[in-house]
Amino acid sequence: MKRLSYFVPVAAGVLLAAGAMLVQAKGDDSVKEKHQRHAAVCLGRVEDSASCHAHVIIDEQGQAKAAAAPSGYGPVEFHGAYAVPTTVSGQRIIAIVDAYDHPNILSDLNTYSATFHIPSLPSCSGPIAASVVPCFKKVDQRGGTRYPKTNAGWALEIALDVEAAHAMCQNCSILLVEADSNSFANLLAAEDRAGTLGAHVISNSWGGSEFSSETSAAYDGHFNKPGIAITVSSGDSGYGAEYPAASRYVTAVGGTTLTLNADNSYLNETAWSGSGSGCSLYELKPSWQIGVTDLLCAKRMTADVSADADPNTGAAVYDSVSYFGRRGWFQVGGTSLSSPLIAGMYALAGGAVNPSMPYAQYSALNFHDPVSGSNGSCAGTYLCTAGLAYDGPTGLGSPNGLGGF
Repeated sequence: MKRLSYFVPVAAGVLLAAGAMLVQAKGDDSVKEKHQRHAAVCLGRVEDSASCHAHVIIDEQGQAKAAAAPSGYGPVEFHGAYAVPTTVSGQRIIAIVDAYDHPNILSDLNTYSATFHIPSLPSCSGPIAASVVPCFKKVDQRGGTRYPKTNAGWALEIALDVEAAHAMCQNCSILLVEADSNSFANLLAAEDRAGTLGAHVISNSWGGSEFSSETSAAYDGHFNKPGIAITVSSGDSGYGAEYPAASRYVTAVGGTTLTLNADNSYLNETAWSGSGSGCSLYELKPSWQIGVTDLLCAKRMTADVSADADPNTGAAVYDSVSYFGRRGWFQVGGTSLSSPLIAGMYALAGGAVNPSMPYAQYSALNFHDPVSGSNGSCAGTYLCTAGLAYDGPTGLGSPNGLGGF
């Protein structure tokens, strides 16, 4: 076992404001390029609400780049990087919980699938849990079809989540549960709905600042779902724990910068500078972290595991909803990408799970270990600095096969 030694949205023609996450553009627009500018796609959060954790590549005018052809990693690259199969035996359901509506998501998913030559998912003809073939179903937070209003930022988030999950597990059914808004109350109601409709894995690519009541049944209780793997993105603001990633009932997923060989095999990963990590203010240290950390953090630490999140090595995402006048193929990252990637791997691994699984299954053969990169200032400690063994930004590391799940 390893030794554990407010976002600013960018609209068309609007220059980046202070606080937006960006890096300076340099060179061409290749996915290999490490210096393109990017910005958060969702509005800054307000009290008792969450923001999505997607970041999109932007141009010199601060507008999201959209094209007629994909730019970014796709299914072949992700499977090559993490050495996992494309399908699983038996029926597995990955639920995606997000806010607001994406009216064209199944059509967009089919465009994604056709472009990358992976199986398309039909619309489920009845209850998703009863389907004998992989299918796609969208419901509101009550399990019905009274979908919420469309929000361009969250629609791009939904496209990222659904397409990334399908890219990883190509014969898993996908259940999209759309919360009425990005309030915690509505998102948690959607979380519960996903559990009641048969999800084996639930991916959440959103979060907010911690608060003193997060450990209560009113909040943490919604993630206490034995036998269901729940992944949560750790955040895109760098060092500092977020909720619900800090919940002891979830797998907190941090982010990396992923570099591949020419044949799409794994070359290297470093900690992404935006990856959320830290020591929770309120959550007790779970038993599966006791004994594998030092004394720097007496409570729950994030992240647990990691995967690609840097927008500069981000995913190709197809979205037909107008994002400030742009439609088509975007290149998107953030820990909003790493969460559905890991959710897909949990689904591929099969079986009942809990957040302790990666710790119990840890070996140097099961995880890549990023050893460089930082997401902030913490006196050089492992809480914000990648290195040998556990570190906050990348957790136990990124998957090398399914042995850790």
